[in-house]
Amino acid sequence: MSHRSRLAGFIIDCETGDVRSAATFWSQALGLGVGEFEVEGGAEYVGLENTPVGLSVALQKVSHPSRVHLDIEADDQDAEAARLEALGARRIGWVKRWWVMEAPTGHRFCVVKMHHPDKGPPPTVWD
Repeated sequence: MSHRSRLAGFIIDCETGDVRSAATFWSQALGLGVGEFEVEGGAEYVGLENTPVGLSVALQKVSHPSRVHLDIEADDQDAEAARLEALGARRIGWVKRWWVMEAPTGHRFCVVKMHHPDKGPPPTVWD
């Protein structure tokens, strides 16, 4: 069965006590607006607004060292994780509602649920 996926955006993981101040810095550094502060299941997020080509750029308060990771959105997260494993990635674990993966290069990224397949660039169809 085929599934679809595409780059969803970039998450700026911030090991900080104040993710709102971090959002102010990154919004000014990138020339983007600061979106709403959100708390979901104990996690703190701030989205940035007016991003190019509809990419999601958000800051996330984390307890591990700060880094940037990308999200790949898919209409079938398990199929996408399996496709990426066949390319050499490995699953680190299921966190909340997404797969945390590690590329052969050591970079972490997430496979998240596709929410708006008709918005933005068309997703790639994988068989």
